Amino acid sequence: MQRNFHVGLFGVALFGGSAVVIVHAAELHTRTIEAFDRYMAATEVRMATERGGDVPFLWVDRQPEPERVEALRRLEVGEVVIERLQTRDSSGKDIKIPKGMVHHWVGTVRIPEVTLEETIAMVQDYRHYADIYSPHIRQSALLGRDGNRFRFALQLHVKKIVTVVVNAEYDAVFELLDARRAWVPTYATRIAEVENPDTPEEREKPIGDDRGFLWRLNTHCSFEQRDADTYMQCELVSLSRGMPFLLSAFIKPFVSGIPKETLTFTLESGRGHLTDSGG
Repeated sequence: MQRNFHVGLFGVALFGGSAVVIVHAAELHTRTIEAFDRYMAATEVRMATERGGDVPFLWVDRQPEPERVEALRRLEVGEVVIERLQTRDSSGKDIKIPKGMVHHWVGTVRIPEVTLEETIAMVQDYRHYADIYSPHIRQSALLGRDGNRFRFALQLHVKKIVTVVVNAEYDAVFELLDARRAWVPTYATRIAEVENPDTPEEREKPIGDDRGFLWRLNTHCSFEQRDADTYMQCELVSLSRGMPFLLSAFIKPFVSGIPKETLTFTLESGRGHLTDSGG
């Protein structure tokens, strides 16, 4: 299977009300990677407290009481509750990402009358992701499994003003915390942009020397069964190139919206598959 990741991101200017694509090559620098790794390390310190039971397991339950009650009400009526997050360092300062942008979102959905076991079985069914998450995922393959560790590849498609194709492979580990809770971290281990997709001239750009639409992608999902329902929460952290200052006011909301839309679609599609199939 050809392993591609389609994602439309940014590079847009406005002239007379028309959209014009302006996307130049960007290089992934060592200091950008190091800063992103610091951001992820700080984020995973917080996650460890959630898995360990020091704080409530799900994000919605860690909110102040009025917000928590409202979030649970929205989940009860079938909404996806999604929020932008930001991790700071141990002194409370922003973690700067030179020549890059971090996109950090958390989303939660309630899956009625579906057990934790049924939900995990769907998440592990990587071969059929192209069916479950169509049309955003067009191809999927399980590359290998070793116990609770999975390697897989996906071809995703999110078409905005700019369409980008990236070959991507992933590692996921499933950890059953107890009879009603599970935690699944997933890391993209290889990301390479493809130019001229679906043509005889299709080829990969050098990794880290491309247009910089997607350089890193980590997703941590938490699952909790409550009575007959299962709550699925996914926290997404991705890295893309920085942007010119003069274009940031227009482009940044557009770029940041892509991960949010993708996460919302993923949660809704997973729930839809489970409820339509009866678990």
